[in-house]
Amino acid sequence: MIESIQKIDAKRFIGEQIGTATILKEIARGGMAVVFIAYQQTLKRQIAVKILPRSHLTPEKAELFQTEAEAAAILSHPNIIQIYEVGETDEFLYFTMQFVQGATLSKILKEKKKQIIPSRRVLPVKKTIQIIIQVLDALDYAHSHDIVHMDIKPDNILVENHTRRPLISDFGVARVMRGEKNENQTAGGSPLYMAPEQIIGSAVDGRTDIYAVGTMLFQMFVHALPMQNYNSFEELLEHKLLKKEGIFRQKPSELNPTLNRDMDKIVLKAIAYDPEHRHSTCKDFIKDLVWYKRRFL
Repeated sequence: MIESIQKIDAKRFIGEQIGTATILKEIARGGMAVVFIAYQQTLKRQIAVKILPRSHLTPEKAELFQTEAEAAAILSHPNIIQIYEVGETDEFLYFTMQFVQGATLSKILKEKKKQIIPSRRVLPVKKTIQIIIQVLDALDYAHSHDIVHMDIKPDNILVENHTRRPLISDFGVARVMRGEKNENQTAGGSPLYMAPEQIIGSAVDGRTDIYAVGTMLFQMFVHALPMQNYNSFEELLEHKLLKKEGIFRQKPSELNPTLNRDMDKIVLKAIAYDPEHRHSTCKDFIKDLVWYKRRFL
């Protein structure tokens, strides 16, 4: 049995050379890889390096790792983490990417929740909309290149400290739509944010990402997910697949008094059970948010 990546001693990679960069410090680790800060001598800049140790290598992990690197590498957008280089050594597979000085959106939301004053436990509506519009613009760009992210959630949105610019990361379960039928494929992603069609492995497209963004938008507005409480993973999936729109708790405006009821229509459309009832494209979603912003903010 392969040991969990959480138990690996990553210190042995400190000081390793990857191309013209030197690994300096571990900054994060996920389900299968470790991320480090490295210094690139030739361009005198800090970069991030994501490493999959060969001791933890399986065909499935190798495919996910390669998918993430390749999918993100062909995209060039100010709100998508830029991939620089993909390679391997005797000890690990790796790719280098843009280093973002900031925090994940999930961490920002958790910090907001600790505020003493209830009204400050969520991001301001205007700031929330600005973040979501930029995320949608990046996804629209990805969709135009036939790439569906498939794992949009606050953990995969990095927010720069100074510019407050959100950047999408982790294309590990992304799907390249070009030339594929996309039927009966294994679901990947995070169940809390996954669209019903993604859960059952049915056909997916850009509207699958729109569902995830709508779920995230609901969470940012009210600091809760749109689904009613559930007691198990199986119950969550049952709610999503069988109860359709009946799984939702109160509407956003009923939980956040700073919202107008018109926002309910926008959010609930994004997280509609049937993809045909959602916004058809990210641009359509953006159009609704811009309209709301101009009218009410």
